Amino acid sequence: MTHPRWPVVLFDLDGTLADTIGLIVASYNHAFQAVLGTERDEAEIRSWIGRPLIESFAEVSPEHAEELDRVYREWNIANTERLLRVYDGVAELLRDLTAAGVRTGVVTSKRRQTALLAMRGVGIEGLAPLLGTLEDTERHKPLPDPLLHGAAKLGVEPADCVYVGDAAVDVAAARAAGMAAIAVSWGAVGREVLEAAESDAVVDTVDELRQVIGLPASVPAR
Repeated sequence: MTHPRWPVVLFDLDGTLADTIGLIVASYNHAFQAVLGTERDEAEIRSWIGRPLIESFAEVSPEHAEELDRVYREWNIANTERLLRVYDGVAELLRDLTAAGVRTGVVTSKRRQTALLAMRGVGIEGLAPLLGTLEDTERHKPLPDPLLHGAAKLGVEPADCVYVGDAAVDVAAARAAGMAAIAVSWGAVGREVLEAAESDAVVDTVDELRQVIGLPASVPAR
């Protein structure tokens, strides 16, 4: 019998459920090259993932932030299908959580249009009943507002939730919201960053994530 540890599991999207990391890095550098005539280091860009785009652009070039954001979004949407990659086992995980009676949702800093495009591209659209996006709150991760909004929309208490993400801001937002936090190492940053963020667990594979949540390991296809 399956006994999940939490009745509610909320997920980040970029680098957690969908492999958008290459797409995001390329989108940032396209915008920087087109608007500023330069590019940024990939490690720096990866450290921004999980936060709203406009915040990162405003730190680099406040006077060009709006234009950078627009150019990024246009290129990102046009190239999502070409650069998006699937994390094996994610769709199965979402289905198995639902089958086990666990409520699920996606809480992301992406805009709704691009979030839906990514979820559709990796085959998980509709597998989690809640989608919380940039438009839903005024304040964003690492503040708790998006996660609290997600819990409220599901009608559950934050203490009954675990948030799964791939960045330190995800862990910080979960802590601030009063939720447990699981960090996955296959996304934007390495294990050492996530361990320093003091999550409840850091996992390296979807099967490890299943184990921490309380689901049995997946059975490989024959």
